[in-house]
Amino acid sequence: MDSTVANNDATATPTDGHGAALFAGFLGWTLDAFDFFLVVLSLTAIAQEFHRSDKEIALSITLTLAFRPVGAFIFGLMADRYGRRIPLMIDLVFYSVVEVATGFAHSFATFLVLRALFGIGMGGEWGVGASLAMEKVPARLRGFLSGLLQQGYALGYLLAAGCYFFVFPRWGWRPMFFIGGLPALLGLFVRFKVKESEVWKKTRHPNWSDLGRAVLSNWKLFLYLTLLMMMMNFSSHGTQDMFPTFLQRQWGMKPTQRAAITAISMVGAICGGTLIAFLSDRFGRRRAMIAAFICAIAVVPLWAYAPSLTLLVVGAFLLQFMVQGAWGIIPAHLSELSPDSVRGFLPGFAYQCGVLLAGSVAYIEAILAEHTSYANAMALTAFVVFTLAAVVVAMGREKKGIEFGA
Repeated sequence: MDSTVANNDATATPTDGHGAALFAGFLGWTLDAFDFFLVVLSLTAIAQEFHRSDKEIALSITLTLAFRPVGAFIFGLMADRYGRRIPLMIDLVFYSVVEVATGFAHSFATFLVLRALFGIGMGGEWGVGASLAMEKVPARLRGFLSGLLQQGYALGYLLAAGCYFFVFPRWGWRPMFFIGGLPALLGLFVRFKVKESEVWKKTRHPNWSDLGRAVLSNWKLFLYLTLLMMMMNFSSHGTQDMFPTFLQRQWGMKPTQRAAITAISMVGAICGGTLIAFLSDRFGRRRAMIAAFICAIAVVPLWAYAPSLTLLVVGAFLLQFMVQGAWGIIPAHLSELSPDSVRGFLPGFAYQCGVLLAGSVAYIEAILAEHTSYANAMALTAFVVFTLAAVVVAMGREKKGIEFGA
């Protein structure tokens, strides 16, 4: 059952400095996604240089996703024990170094190792950044600001597409990864501008044993959140990771065309993620997410089987509008469902375990495409995962507007 919304702005959660915390979380997630999607966009070029097939490079994407729970586990526990700021700074610098090193990878084996290490950094950022931001923003605006925060991911994809458009045709894929050193500068911003979470200060654990007991006592919630995030990641990665390859193999598009259409789809993602998350503040988290998935199902035929380029662009825009519309609610929804004392760890670790369980989707789509077509593979995947995601969302609870630290 839905809980009663907390309408009183004078909550127990101090919102001083929430702008800086939201900006840090948003930009950290943006740069995370930017680095991740450079591989997605460059997949065929990397495959050619290392003399590998599409599905082997797609396996590197799966490897990155598989190691994200490791980062969420390490940095999430640190966030609940030592505060949100220090783990966030360490994580930003770590994945910046790994990303720059990817541009120097001299063999496919080295490339795979670096993508696994990047997965650790990527997995650590979301949970820590989201808990810090959501604990600081006003409860009445939590859904809307959650949408802004989560769309850092779509913006990262958009920036990656722009980088691919301008850099790749001239210099190839390696220089794009050198730009991935930028998050290290964001670490300095966190150090000097972002204040620690007051909720964490009031609910911090005195020792590791106490934290361990708190984590274990919420195992049922963890299992549900993991199932939810598995379906959410099937929905997003199943419609994004192989989309540029779909455009190349199914439509015969050149790199600049693929980048342009991908960028347009991410504009739709940003619009949908912000708008639908805003509506969730009024109509509820679950209702908004289920409505978004139902609409996404209706758009699948246009997205996968568009008879013209114009309709393909419209389908790509609308599908990501709906998918990221549902995703925009996730930072608020998971933060509200998680107890104060494990909010740094539980949402992020469940999120990344869901990524792990859904991480094979790009590889599965590549295999399906070998036996049918990319259009059929993408459409079948999208229809199934959207339907299951709506069911899982409906199974859960909701605590919209709950006061943190009360």
